[in-house]
Amino acid sequence: MSELEKVPQTGGSGVSPESGVASVERRAFGLPGVPALLLWLVLVLVALGALFGGGAFSGLGLVLGALAMLGLFGFFIVQPNQASVLTLFGRYVGTERRNGFYWTNPFTVRKRVSLRIRNFNSERLKVNDLMGNPIEIAAVIVWRVVDTARAVFDVEDYVGFVAIQAETALRHLASQYPYDNYEESGMSLRGNADEVAEALGRELTARLRHAGVEVLEARLSHLAYSPEIAGAMLQRQQASAIIAARAQIVAGAVGMVEMALKQLSEQNIVQLDEERKAQMVSNLLVVLTSERGTQPVVNAGSLY
Repeated sequence: MSELEKVPQTGGSGVSPESGVASVERRAFGLPGVPALLLWLVLVLVALGALFGGGAFSGLGLVLGALAMLGLFGFFIVQPNQASVLTLFGRYVGTERRNGFYWTNPFTVRKRVSLRIRNFNSERLKVNDLMGNPIEIAAVIVWRVVDTARAVFDVEDYVGFVAIQAETALRHLASQYPYDNYEESGMSLRGNADEVAEALGRELTARLRHAGVEVLEARLSHLAYSPEIAGAMLQRQQASAIIAARAQIVAGAVGMVEMALKQLSEQNIVQLDEERKAQMVSNLLVVLTSERGTQPVVNAGSLY
C-alpha cells in the first residue's frame, strides 16, 4: 500500500460520500487474456455445434451464443505505464496496472489513466513579492499519477486540478520571499533557487496528494521584475554592485597603505613625521582608489 493510501481524509475534495474517507486504489479482478480467449473460443464452438445440431440443443446453442457475445466485451488491453480503472454499476471495483491482455467482468466500465511522467509549464504570472514589488514568475512541474482512484473519483479533472493548484502554490510562494535581498540576510527568490524550489515542491505535494498526484520536481523557469519597474530595479542593482566594488577597493587600498608605512618604518628607509605620513597616506589613497590613471608630480627639491 502506498503512502497516499494510508492517509484518511475527512473533508474537502478527497472525500467519498459513502465512506467518509478518501478513495483508495486497489487491485481489480482480471484473468489472463490468452487462457480466457481459449475458453471463449471453446464456448463459441459449443454454441455453434448446439445450433447446428438442431432439436432440443438449439435453445442451448442460443443461450451459449449470447453468453459468448457478452463475454467478448470483457477483454481489454493495458498498455505500458497505463492503468485501467474499473467500475461496476457505479461502484469502484479496482484498478488494473499490470501490462498485457486480460479479461474481466464484461459489465464493468473501464477508464484509462496514464501513469507516465508529465511536465507542466505554467504561464508567466504577475504577482507581488514579499516587499510588494511586482514580478513575473513561472515554474516547470514534473508530476505523475500514483493513485488512480483518487485521480479519477476524488477530483473532477486531475489534469486541470494540477494546473490550478500549481498556479495557486506559485502565487503563494512568490508572496513569501523578496525578489532579491540587498541586506544579504534571509532568503530571496533570485539568490536561493534551490531552497525556493524545495519549498515549492513541498507545497505542491501537500496540495496535490488529494488528487493522487506525486510531484517529482518543481523549479522556477522564469523570474524577472515587471516591465514597469525593471529599469528602476536595474539601477538599484547597478548601484549596489558599484558600492560593493568601491568598498572592496577602499579596503584593499587601506591595507596597501598600511603595509607601505610599516615597511618604510621597519627598514628605516626614511623618517616621516605625522604630517608627512598623513600627506603620503592621502596621495596613496588617491592613486589606489582613483578610477582613472593618475599623473605623478616629481618633487626635485627638498622634501620640506
